[in-house]
Amino acid sequence: MDDTTVEALGKLSSALETTDRARGHLLSFHQLTGKADFELDEAVALFREAGHDEVADRIQQDLIGRNVIPGHWTFQIIEEYDDTYWEFFRTVEREARDKLADGRRHLHEARLKEERRTHGKPGHEAR
Repeated sequence: MDDTTVEALGKLSSALETTDRARGHLLSFHQLTGKADFELDEAVALFREAGHDEVADRIQQDLIGRNVIPGHWTFQIIEEYDDTYWEFFRTVEREARDKLADGRRHLHEARLKEERRTHGKPGHEAR
């Protein structure tokens, strides 16, 4: 396979890895937002204990369980990202590999491994 095709497939795979990292940040966003929402329960209880029912009511009625963007909790944002973008990206990347590289992944890295390993040395096996 020519070097330019290997490089192009490598860039496509790298871009996919970047979207995987972005998705991971969405998962962190989801988990942290959920944790904060549950921490509000404790804040409400403490405000009530301290006699600040008006503050507690505001948090309980207006903030706990609130959508983070119109109509969406964080899990719905992740689902939309997955269904609209991430899965499609994965499909396009897989199709390109199947068409151009018989489905093989990480061709650039495989070439680097072959160039950089010490042939015949334990721990440097090709596979």
